[in-house]
Amino acid sequence: MANFKHNSSSIKVISKMSSNIDTRVTPALHPGNVKTIDGYDEETAHCVGATETAFSEAYEGVRLVHEARAAARTNPVWGEAQQLIETQKFADKVAHRVAKQFDRTLANLQTNIALIERELSVPVASAAGSLVAGEVRTFCRNLEDGKRIGFVRSLIIGGDSASASAILGGPAFLSGLTNESKDVLTRMFNETAQPALSKRLKVMKGAADLIGQHAGLLFAEMEKAVGAPTHKVAKLRAARDAAEQAFILRDNMIAG
Repeated sequence: MANFKHNSSSIKVISKMSSNIDTRVTPALHPGNVKTIDGYDEETAHCVGATETAFSEAYEGVRLVHEARAAARTNPVWGEAQQLIETQKFADKVAHRVAKQFDRTLANLQTNIALIERELSVPVASAAGSLVAGEVRTFCRNLEDGKRIGFVRSLIIGGDSASASAILGGPAFLSGLTNESKDVLTRMFNETAQPALSKRLKVMKGAADLIGQHAGLLFAEMEKAVGAPTHKVAKLRAARDAAEQAFILRDNMIAG
C-alpha cells in the first residue's frame, strides 16, 4: 500500500487536486489523484469516471465519519464509550458501501483491460499469398539473427504497415522469427495502429493500480476518524451489551 507519510510525491499530487481538501483525510484517497494518471485527459476521462467516483465517495465517507465523531461528542447523554460505539456503527456502514464500490470498480476495470488486451493481441491480417509479401518475409529471414526484430520494429515505427503485416501476417518461421518475438511485435503493431485504444488501456491500468495501492487505506482512515482502534470499540460494545443483558435478566426476575 502507498504511504503518503513517506511519499515525497504527495506534495505534487496535492497541488493538482481541487480546492476541496480536508486535512483530516489522507490525500491518497482524494479523487484528484485520478487526474494525475499518465495519459489522463479529456479523451480518456470517461474510461476512469467510476474510479474517480469511488475515490470521491471514499474521501467524503471518511470526512463524514470525522463529522459524526465531532457530533457524538456534543451529545450530553453519551459518555466516551457510547460516542465511540455510535461513531463506529456509522463508520462500518460507510466503509462497507465504499469498499463494495471499490471492488466493483476494480472488477469492471479488469474486465475492460482484458478485452482491450485481447484486441491488441489479435493476429495481423495480411495478403500472405502475394508476391511482395513473400519477398518481404524472405528478406527478413535472410537478415542476421540479431537484426530481424529491429527491422520489423523499424517498419512499424516508420508506418510501413504493408511490409510489417506481410511479416506478421504469416507463420513466424517464414520470416525467421520465433513465435514469442512475433507475438511481441504483433502487439506493437496493433498498439501503433490503434493509438487511442492503447491510450485508454494505459489509463485504465493506471486506475486499477491506483485502487490497488490506495483503496486499502480506507480502513485505517476510518479507524482514525472514529478515534479508537476497531478492536477497542468492539470490546466496549461487548461490555455494553453484556451489561444491558444483565439488566434485562434482573428485570425478568423481578417481573417473575
